[in-house]
Amino acid sequence: MRKILTLSPGRTVAHLLIWSLLLLNSCNNDKPPVTPEPEEENQYLLRSEDISTLSKEQITERARDINPLLAGYVKAGIKVYKLSYKTKNTDGTDITASGALILPDTDQPASMISVQHGTIREDISAPSNFADDSEAASFGALFGSMGYIIAYPDYIGYGDSKDLPHPYEHRASLASASLDMLRAAKEFLKDQEEVEWDEKLYIAGYSEGGFATMSLQKKIEEEAAGEFNLRASSCGAGAYDKTAFMKYIVNTPTHGLASYNFSYLWVLLTYDRIYKLNKPASYYFKEPYATEIAKSGANVRIATSFDSILTDSFKKALNDGTDKGFIDAIGDNDVYNWKPKTPTRLYHGSSDELVFYFNSEKAYNTMKGLGADVQLTTIPGGTHSSSIVAFLVGTLGFFTATP
Repeated sequence: MRKILTLSPGRTVAHLLIWSLLLLNSCNNDKPPVTPEPEEENQYLLRSEDISTLSKEQITERARDINPLLAGYVKAGIKVYKLSYKTKNTDGTDITASGALILPDTDQPASMISVQHGTIREDISAPSNFADDSEAASFGALFGSMGYIIAYPDYIGYGDSKDLPHPYEHRASLASASLDMLRAAKEFLKDQEEVEWDEKLYIAGYSEGGFATMSLQKKIEEEAAGEFNLRASSCGAGAYDKTAFMKYIVNTPTHGLASYNFSYLWVLLTYDRIYKLNKPASYYFKEPYATEIAKSGANVRIATSFDSILTDSFKKALNDGTDKGFIDAIGDNDVYNWKPKTPTRLYHGSSDELVFYFNSEKAYNTMKGLGADVQLTTIPGGTHSSSIVAFLVGTLGFFTATP
């Protein structure tokens, strides 16, 4: 006869609970249920794209074209990715920017260098396009082949943000776009197995890139020191003292080179736009330049000393301090008057006619006076273009000696 288990009314609920707990425990092998940890979502990186691979031999040939001495630094091939990431425009709106990330073909832990590129006029020259004659494909490939991971921001106005105007020589946005590129690179590296990052970061740049590098260094040290192990900074031929620079070209006869004047005009118009000064071209410039600039922006050929195209009233307002809006805009982009915590090296040609030598001299004297670890290497007789190789060789030596 089958035995029937019966429960008294007072014990029914208690026994059911006991049986339920025993059943649950037996199903879980006496272990509590485990909820898997959700994967951390990227805050900056939106997507990545494999765009190029170069062998050691290809990079050696490119390095030899720059200078035969540089070919000896090549150690490995590289793989190049385009990263698209979140950042903010100069007005604070959210945008998508981009840059190149270069990985060395190595099984050794690699340090990272963030390279801020110099002035470019066309999107094809942006690092993420990695065109054969671009800075990223030459200098970036060289640094990468030495065993470094290279982060190469496009900046706003190029790559994914090419439909926006580039904020030329604007300290805050150059720094933020470069820093957010580093954050995106950090997120990319944690999810790949091609190369191991040793967490060390170095930063470097020449010309606009020198100014951008100094701006990035200041932002990292003041706002993101806990995110990155910044080891050294190398800045070449940057316009760090914007106030003195602007007053110099406004009051002093200069070279009259149209290609150089383009840069001066671009800076002036950029600051007028970003800081919402909204002055007509006729406020800054004499005719016929005012009409041409109002129509074509910076794309006007000016083959005379820059000071000669400016109105006397603008010069006076700048010199006597009555144009406070423009003076404040310039001052907001000064980046020499602070004390770096990171070892810093400055490089500048003594005969630079585009970005005058006094910019690096002023930065060095000010930072040294504040107690910073800073050195200035002067390239005797060096012009803006002829000093680049000395900057590259000096930077490589500096980074190698700063573990």
